[in-house]
Amino acid sequence: MDANDRLLRSAEELLQNRDDSRAKLALAEAHAADIGHVLQHLPATDRATIFRSLSPEQAGDVLSELDDATLLGLVRSLDDVEVSQILDRMPAEHAADVVDELSTEHAEKILDLMEDERSEEIQEILEYPEDSAGRLMSPDVVAVRETSTVEEAIQHIRKTVTEERPFGVYAVDDHQHLIGRVPLRRLLLADPRSLILGILEDEEVVSVNAKMDKEEVARVVAKYDLVTVPVVDEQNRLVGTITVDDVIDVVQEEASEDIFRMAGSDAAELERRSPGQVAMLRLPWVLLTLLIEMLAGVVIHYFDRTLGKVILLASFMPVIQAISGNTGLQSVTMVVRGLATGQVQLSRWWEPLWRQIQTSAILGAVCAVVVGVIGYLWHSLTFGLVVAISMFVSVNLSGCAGTGIPMLSKRMGFDPALTAGPFETAFQDVLGVTIFLSLATALLSWLV
Repeated sequence: MDANDRLLRSAEELLQNRDDSRAKLALAEAHAADIGHVLQHLPATDRATIFRSLSPEQAGDVLSELDDATLLGLVRSLDDVEVSQILDRMPAEHAADVVDELSTEHAEKILDLMEDERSEEIQEILEYPEDSAGRLMSPDVVAVRETSTVEEAIQHIRKTVTEERPFGVYAVDDHQHLIGRVPLRRLLLADPRSLILGILEDEEVVSVNAKMDKEEVARVVAKYDLVTVPVVDEQNRLVGTITVDDVIDVVQEEASEDIFRMAGSDAAELERRSPGQVAMLRLPWVLLTLLIEMLAGVVIHYFDRTLGKVILLASFMPVIQAISGNTGLQSVTMVVRGLATGQVQLSRWWEPLWRQIQTSAILGAVCAVVVGVIGYLWHSLTFGLVVAISMFVSVNLSGCAGTGIPMLSKRMGFDPALTAGPFETAFQDVLGVTIFLSLATALLSWLV
């Protein structure tokens, strides 16, 4: 039995006996993420009971770990006063995430019940665009004046840092403009009478704008190997910091979102949507793909005389479609991921396209030789030549389409993760059949 199973058993025992001291102790000592996992596996009616047994600080940590559906259900089952007291003890950015999931009317009630200072912090965070650095940052900043001494800075840090979380020390001027980063090692080793300005990090401090998209923030943190990154406003005033643990959550969330969208779906359907809503979400993409795929049927019908004369052609059509389709989807996956991480730049679109042309040429050549030899052994040399050329051309065109379609979608303002996969697959099915049967028809006089 693993830790989560033991914790779930303790929660069930506590539900049966509210005075079970061992069960209470097990929950009190458990990590918030593990408790969140357990709550998601309990019936909705029991979640509030277990949640109320937690301390306010622990309850706040647990709320931050819940998925949207569980969080909403739990908050709605609690009294507004209870929720406001828990949010008062949560980090402002995490409390803002909770409030953002509520209806406008419910959120206003909760904010009115909270402490004024914390309520204002949350509202300021919610004013930033969704998916921006401002929504991700913590307003709790460790900032010292550039004219302060090392001793004064250390005293300030002792009073400021109250939470167990990574932090960076930043120097600001009298108007809160970011000046630089203060390395902790230099701060501890420096003469207490030295000025902060004299021990700043030699390199220019890396910061992000509060309105920057959180995916771009993740790229900055990964590029410069940062544990924390300062957040500034349009006037370069320090307004918050983002820690690497929040960035990891962003990376995981965006990766899952891209994977679901490439399938023409949405990650939210796993949490909130009914089967009917899921079906309606997928239906437009399924119908559009169906219409495009019907073109393949039209093409096959157009070449029915060719298929009637050489029925073996029908055996090779699914092979060519499958191999070229796989090549295209692999290209789509690589480009969509590259666009998300910044490795693929639209301004240099020819670079991934040229790499794909070279890769597809190798793949297409090898596959063409294999199917060409099989076609020759099964029918004739000319038949083998037809299937080999068709395979080579289809794989190369599919690879180029799989590279170009995501970049074109991005350029046109669409989400490439949502549009590229279904379109590339349907496009390749039609293209593969057309190329194959056109070549077969052109060489029909040699095939029969």
